[in-house]
Amino acid sequence: MPQTTPFAAKFRHDPYTRSSTRYQPVETHYGGLCYHDNSLVSGSLEALIQHLVPTVDYFPDRSYIFTFLLSSRLFLPPFDLMSRVCYLCLEQHRTSDPQIDKRRMREIAPKIVQLLTEWTETFPYDFRDERMMQGLKELTHRLALGDELSRRALQRVTQRLLRKLTTLSQYEEFLVTTSSVGMEKLTAQKAKQQSVRREDVLSLCSDPFVMAQQLTHIEMERLSYIGPEEFVHAFTHKSTQDNSKGFLNKRKTGNIEAYVEWFNRLSYLVATEICTPVKKKNRACVLEFFIDVARECFNIGNFNSLMAIITGMNMSPVSRLKKTWSKVNTDKFDILEHQMDPSGNFYNYRTALQGATHRCLTAQTSREKIVIPFFSLFIKDLYFLNEGSASRLPNGHINFEKFWELAKQVSEFLSWRLAACPFERDRKTLQYVLSAPIFSDDELQLASYESEGPENNMERDTRRSLRSSLHSRA
Repeated sequence: MPQTTPFAAKFRHDPYTRSSTRYQPVETHYGGLCYHDNSLVSGSLEALIQHLVPTVDYFPDRSYIFTFLLSSRLFLPPFDLMSRVCYLCLEQHRTSDPQIDKRRMREIAPKIVQLLTEWTETFPYDFRDERMMQGLKELTHRLALGDELSRRALQRVTQRLLRKLTTLSQYEEFLVTTSSVGMEKLTAQKAKQQSVRREDVLSLCSDPFVMAQQLTHIEMERLSYIGPEEFVHAFTHKSTQDNSKGFLNKRKTGNIEAYVEWFNRLSYLVATEICTPVKKKNRACVLEFFIDVARECFNIGNFNSLMAIITGMNMSPVSRLKKTWSKVNTDKFDILEHQMDPSGNFYNYRTALQGATHRCLTAQTSREKIVIPFFSLFIKDLYFLNEGSASRLPNGHINFEKFWELAKQVSEFLSWRLAACPFERDRKTLQYVLSAPIFSDDELQLASYESEGPENNMERDTRRSLRSSLHSRA
């Protein structure tokens, strides 16, 4: 059977000529699968499922397993795929002779365990569905009839899976608790002139490097819980959100949504901290502090926190504080803005990301392995990759060439996600960043006007309206 190398070469160099010549790819078909130059590019869903299932003489390439498990959920729910895999694993080896069946099961059992290990390790959240666990239990039971060692190995796989799912549940509870604490604190702080904050970010952490490290802790923890399948679910979330019976639902993209919410929280926290101080020099100090934090995030490779901080400082309530900005040396901020400039499809940022990725591949220390992409842009890239070509070809085949590229980008994200954060935790700072109250848009705007008064009648009318509105809600 042809190998499933992810990416086919488009050009070859002829050693007997002086120039590169365009090579016409050779197309072959095998059992419902289509190959170009030995690379799988399309196939029927049934053939692709069959290609996933191991036999005594065959085991699918790891890159194929990942790519198919990632993309298959666009065509059928995971529990349906599990059901078909179980059937093919067990029934295609059945004969009328029990002894032969037992011998064949013993031969195939280690490969079945290997396939399920890949599935549970890479896509553990699929198994939150009881139907998936039932399929796993069924295979464990059937393997016990043929190979005791494989049965025990599959039990260990199941135990690791259950530990992962328990950890995920605890993380989700933590997110709910953190959100609740933030909302409770927010009710006590409606407008700047009505509240006196007992502590601010500089009273807890005045070292930009330490703050950047704590932000990196939060980023890496939240990244670690994002399952690769969530990116695929996000493609279809919009079209299925009104269909409660669909197998793609909001819970399936919950960790992505929580991560985007974290970005927004950090942006608003930065803006709140800058707009809150009464004295101009104090506001300038906070502004300079976050510029330095953003620079340290860039040096670390934490581009998501970097962009969140820049976004917060570019919010209208902050950017209008001209007297405050006049007290700050903005050269460093200008450099950071240049790095994250959206011009040329974020060309400067993408160049910096490539540099961080190269550093990660050649890293000598754990710190050099950190790559945290600007997440919203990463999601946007995946979205346009998905939208750029059809998932099915006119002949009904699944466009696997598209999914090779999707899997390539998602697998790179997974490699970044695996890095360990080497920095020491500062629990007080972490707690503050995650739970300190933040202003809403209206509250930020009013705080900005209270810090530096309105410049015209329109702004004065806006301030008067905001005061009345916010006081009525108190």
